[in-house]
Amino acid sequence: MPLGERGGWDKSESRYCGVETEFEDDVPRLLSSNISSGGFDFVVAPLMDPTYRPSLLEVDIDSFHVLPFAGSDLVLTPAQWSSHVVGKISSWIDLDSEDEILQRDSETTLKQEIAWAAHLSLQACLLPSPKGASCANYARCVNQIVQGLSNMQLWLRIPLLKSDDDSLDVDSDHWMDSWELWNSFRLICEHHSQLCLVLDILSTLPSANSIGRWFGEPVRAAIIHTDSFLKNARGYPCLSKRHQKLITGFFNHSVQMVISGKPVHGIPGATTGAAANHIDNNVNSMQRHPLRSYLDYVGYLYQRMEPLSEQDRIELGYRDFLQAPLQPLMDNLEAQTYETFEKDSVKYIQYQRAICKALLDRVPDGEASTLTTVLMVVGAGRGPLVRASLQAAEETGRKLKVYAVEKNPNAVVTLHSLVKLEGWENVVTIVSCDMRLWNAPEKADILVSELLGSFGDNELSPECLDGAQRFLKQDGISIPSSYTSFIQPITASKLYNDVKSHKDIVHFETAYVVKMHSIAKLAPSKPVFTFNHPDYSTKKSNQRYKKLQFVIPRDTGSAIVHGFAGYFDATLYKDVHLGIEPSMATPNMFSWFAIFFPLRKPICAQPGSPLEVHFWRCCGSTKVWYEWCVTSPCPSPIHNSNGRSYWVGL
Repeated sequence: MPLGERGGWDKSESRYCGVETEFEDDVPRLLSSNISSGGFDFVVAPLMDPTYRPSLLEVDIDSFHVLPFAGSDLVLTPAQWSSHVVGKISSWIDLDSEDEILQRDSETTLKQEIAWAAHLSLQACLLPSPKGASCANYARCVNQIVQGLSNMQLWLRIPLLKSDDDSLDVDSDHWMDSWELWNSFRLICEHHSQLCLVLDILSTLPSANSIGRWFGEPVRAAIIHTDSFLKNARGYPCLSKRHQKLITGFFNHSVQMVISGKPVHGIPGATTGAAANHIDNNVNSMQRHPLRSYLDYVGYLYQRMEPLSEQDRIELGYRDFLQAPLQPLMDNLEAQTYETFEKDSVKYIQYQRAICKALLDRVPDGEASTLTTVLMVVGAGRGPLVRASLQAAEETGRKLKVYAVEKNPNAVVTLHSLVKLEGWENVVTIVSCDMRLWNAPEKADILVSELLGSFGDNELSPECLDGAQRFLKQDGISIPSSYTSFIQPITASKLYNDVKSHKDIVHFETAYVVKMHSIAKLAPSKPVFTFNHPDYSTKKSNQRYKKLQFVIPRDTGSAIVHGFAGYFDATLYKDVHLGIEPSMATPNMFSWFAIFFPLRKPICAQPGSPLEVHFWRCCGSTKVWYEWCVTSPCPSPIHNSNGRSYWVGL
């Protein structure tokens, strides 16, 4: 029974909650008691009798032994196996043990159980946590196995441990920072996309920065133990504020919950006030699953989450999906693209605010009825900035003459229809021409454009506006007046694996537009390139170079850098800003997603040590491209997008 639905439409995997169980010969009864009666959606169940050891059966090599699996595959339908069972690999397995017999038994059993799980068409198997700091043989064996799997995922169980002195009371087998353990394992497994994570949530939690690393990793489930729960005033289990925040974060990243352990809270006999106690009153307390109150509380946390906003719903399908940046200078945009951007009312409200301020500065109140301002919209598209400009003129009571310059002949058709429909023929002049080639009949007081890309300058706004500023008056106003690009290092396992799946260097030397979601931001962003308009000091935007240094906070711990997230912040005019840089992003605006600059080989960054990054914006006679590399803590190759099909058309 799903935990609930947010706004009646959310279908993410985090709606489903499982339960970790002991070995059970009678699998149908196991499912009945935990799913049909207990209310859980799936079980994480051992596939083999925990007393089984291959070495104990090797008495007669000619004898035939039936391995003690949990019944035959016929006890459940294929749909039941795949939908309701996650296989739990035997927890005693230790492939890095110094005991050769245990090591050999472990490898044999691991292969047998995963083969059986694949035979049952299970969607996933839960691998036990590595037993110590060394996991090389375990990872090597898993790497061999996973290459033979087609659909089934392997989930490695990792305890979410504190890496400071407070964790000394935890099992000494896990002395190592749990992230370090995971990183060592996956490096040997070559970042295989079928290897995922399950985190054990314990009663104590690491720092917020340390936890943040995991949101960029392939976490599929979180196991929350009953002894991690507190007891509320009415005797029912609840979680601390920090645990609640963590669980909510996992819900937002489609991470499933699994309840584990024995009931450690004495539940009152009477069940009253379902909302307050998180209890289903329709179930008699004597017949309830022993862990049902924990399930109800997790369901309560899920159901009290805010419904996704309209903007989130629009962006949901784009999350962590790689897209090539638009190239409006080279390509004519399609109607669907125009329509998507025109729905972003926040952006055009900001433009209208900026134009209002510019008109008030250009025309004193005493000359409002006599002085006409010449405004040019360069890259007018289908007319949203033309409309914003005329609305600003009406709001301020200023007279306006508008030139709408657009190179896309298809968009010009729509512009003509809009001007005729709105009765703007005496105010708006449509120019079907590339702004860089147009000979304007007069100089402009205000030059308005929306040529900004996710990185600010990646759609060639500097080059286009440098070419257009020749018809702006010496004291004229450009909107935007300036913009700055920013980058920050991120962990982004999914994005990295998606780029890697192409198996070539070209895709690692491409910048992608992405609605980033399952990422970890490792340090605050820093500015890269800034452009100001008008800029009469140069006719062309020269090559630019920037060296940046980031430091991972010490309480984060070590982290993997898969690449860099790029953003922009623009000053439209005076104090009117527009941008996507996280610390100052324009609220509720969706016209731009971040840009992702991947690294060919991920880099392990140590806390407190510098991460030195170099970025170049290069200009040729026919195109603009970026180059980037890392020089510390270890050098990376130069990532060079020159020669790609990006931004051609200068």
